[in-house]
Amino acid sequence: MAKQKYYAYYLPEKGLPAGRQGVTDNWPECQKIVAGVLGAKYKSFESREFAENWLEAGADYKIKHIASEEGIYFDAGTGAGNGVEINVTDKTGKSFIKKLLGKEVTNNFGELSALKYALEIAEEKNIKKIFGDSRLVVEFWSKWRVKKEVSEETKKLAREVSSKREKFEVQGGQVFLISGGANPADLGFHRN
Repeated sequence: MAKQKYYAYYLPEKGLPAGRQGVTDNWPECQKIVAGVLGAKYKSFESREFAENWLEAGADYKIKHIASEEGIYFDAGTGAGNGVEINVTDKTGKSFIKKLLGKEVTNNFGELSALKYALEIAEEKNIKKIFGDSRLVVEFWSKWRVKKEVSEETKKLAREVSSKREKFEVQGGQVFLISGGANPADLGFHRN
């Protein structure tokens, strides 16, 4: 069964009717509203809240996602063809760190590296919530639950991250697993 989608639309001031915006729960309705309107903007989201957040931020196509909670968001991906990239952002997708790690590391190593940076930024800025979309990193590696087959470099990084996470959580911080579609740091290189 397909997931429910929500469609945000924005009709510019010069369009008819002028300056309208809203969210529908189906594509045919959205399509009917934006059809033939010069400069109309529209985008699908996995929740009404994300669609409304996008409209409030100005219906800018550069904004992939705007999360509802303050915090630090992290992601990694390999889809650009240059190797593993990481991104650590605020809830609007504004990057604190966007970095290319290269082709010699795995995407999972990138996710773990991104969490390391997120923990450091959260400590520096006194932010108590971190969000990421890697189940492996959030629920296992960052809690020092690592299989023997993992490279020594990954084990070393996992030890460092689990130590930072433990300190972060003792000080009242939390790390949450979210879907890729809800992650403003999303690099767009994964399946939901």
